[in-house]
Amino acid sequence: MTINLLDFDAKNLTGFCGEIGEKPFRAKQLLRWIHQSGEADFDDMSNLAKVLREKLSATAVVKPPEVISEHISTDGTRKWLMNVGSGNGIEAVFIPESRRSTLCISSQVGCALACTFCSTGRQGFNRNLGVAEIIGQLWWANKALATTKEEVVPENNSISEIKQVRPAEHNYKVSNVVMMGMGEPLANFENVVSALDLMLDDNAYGLSRRRVTVSTSGLVPAIDRLSERCPVALAVSLHAPNDMLRDELVPINKKYPLKELLAACQRYLKTAPRNFITFEYIMLAGINDSISQARELVKLVKDTPCKFNLIPFNPFPNSGYKCSSSEAIRQFRDVLMQAGLISTVRKTRGDDIDAACGQLAGRVLDRTRRTNQGVMEVAS
Repeated sequence: MTINLLDFDAKNLTGFCGEIGEKPFRAKQLLRWIHQSGEADFDDMSNLAKVLREKLSATAVVKPPEVISEHISTDGTRKWLMNVGSGNGIEAVFIPESRRSTLCISSQVGCALACTFCSTGRQGFNRNLGVAEIIGQLWWANKALATTKEEVVPENNSISEIKQVRPAEHNYKVSNVVMMGMGEPLANFENVVSALDLMLDDNAYGLSRRRVTVSTSGLVPAIDRLSERCPVALAVSLHAPNDMLRDELVPINKKYPLKELLAACQRYLKTAPRNFITFEYIMLAGINDSISQARELVKLVKDTPCKFNLIPFNPFPNSGYKCSSSEAIRQFRDVLMQAGLISTVRKTRGDDIDAACGQLAGRVLDRTRRTNQGVMEVAS
């Protein structure tokens, strides 16, 4: 069976090299070729011995998910639909900004947690993504976003007269990664952590722990495991100031209620690269956006160092929700800020290509029983 080297972090790649009779330093060379250079053709890995390249060609590939389509928003946001087999698709989104460029990565085909305001959650769940399918989104994005220059060589072939036809664009290689795409990352723990290891590896992508964020709906045991295995920045999808409402919006709350979730957040801060937790809070008109609910939220998090990211809801067909008004969001934010809580309102990006928060859909063949029991089993 052909081995996909995108499935291997440094440890596993070293083991693979040993199995084919190669020394450990070859793993570092391969990591650099595959992840830093975006190279998939072993014949082009010039500092590898010919014998090794032949071994690799006979036994392995570098194969990210196939890109089916790309959509580019008027604001520069780019969304890729990727084929992961059996009629299923996942989506990854690139968000360019002046000081950073962020890639939003999916971790599952669909999602079993069934958050009521999320397009992905409405579809159901098919399966976890493998390491190659997760890191392959970053591999592809860096390759697709690398600056290309078109040049015209004059007839006399004088190098000094070569003129660039198109000015170089911004080098939008990814500087930040957020695990906020399709799926619940911590429900696919081992594969996500292996992908995170590659993101942080200096021989691969070399990202700072502060520039990699995992978002969770609140799988408490997995939050504790992440703090031990690979503490990166943590974002928690809160969305409600009390258990009654959160049970409705985020069903996993029935298993891990707010008291347990906040305790896990406080434990996580002991090893986290940042000294705060980011709480994501989607703004739903008439549901969770009142002044009294903002005050309730202040009391809820009083013992947890945090900041809030208020997210205007992006409607999708038959969602049953509407976005809070700009004034309601402003008043809600002001209550939090007056209590000393850093609070920002997320700027909507890519909504014209359905790339905004909560809209990622892909194509998912739902194999989840849409019951609370099914949701609880995924979180176990």
